[in-house]
Amino acid sequence: MPTSSASTTDSAKSASGGVQSLERAFDLLERMADAGGEVGLSELSASSGLPLPTIHRLMRTLVVCGYVRQQPNRRYALGPRLIRLGESASRLLGTWARPHLARLVEETGETANMALLDGDEIVYVAQVPSKHSMRMFTEVGRRVLPHSTGVGKALLAHTPDAEVRALLGRTGMPAATEKTITTADGFLAALAEVRRLGYAVDDNEQEIGVRCLAVSVPDSPTAAAISISGPAGRVTEEATERIVPVLQEIARELSEALATTQNPT
Repeated sequence: MPTSSASTTDSAKSASGGVQSLERAFDLLERMADAGGEVGLSELSASSGLPLPTIHRLMRTLVVCGYVRQQPNRRYALGPRLIRLGESASRLLGTWARPHLARLVEETGETANMALLDGDEIVYVAQVPSKHSMRMFTEVGRRVLPHSTGVGKALLAHTPDAEVRALLGRTGMPAATEKTITTADGFLAALAEVRRLGYAVDDNEQEIGVRCLAVSVPDSPTAAAISISGPAGRVTEEATERIVPVLQEIARELSEALATTQNPT
């Protein structure tokens, strides 16, 4: 029996040698995430360039599998089965990062962290503590708002201003300390400084007496940043000049390691 044209299109190999329908389905999921988690078919068609019948077929399959759900308003939202995948992937990402964070601790002497942007929040997925008796500790899995953290600034530094303002409007900007940035204009100015310097600073903004230095992980499969945190008396301006190049080097090495994990030879 001849194969239908629709079936042929969906199961065809892509230019990369993969299965085209799978690539399209994952592309749609990522577009949904970029749009805030809920979209209509026409929006997906406009952004992806795929015809509506193809999108409808793919979305119907994702709904049956539980990765997408159809809302009462006929729009589509990311489904609950993605939560388990995301949590498992976050744990693995933290596991892959730990050797790099351990090296960061060895070279800087301070606690090293890895964090992701999950929706509007920062979530810490890995940490290697400093060997100093006085050291910083952040529980893996802890969620914080981006505006008061170095990793938050590093992760949002290259996000369009309008999107940053929208995020801040959703989360609010509560003051964790007297030094926390609490205005959108102030935060955008801080992000401009991150772009200028190539790293972010949390100077007593999340916790008095604590300074953090952070950089984003370039080309990470999901937005990620690494940081060191320590007492302000140790993470001084002089120490910053020594620590930042180490942070940037290890971020590049972690990026390469993650790329190898994604595309094993």
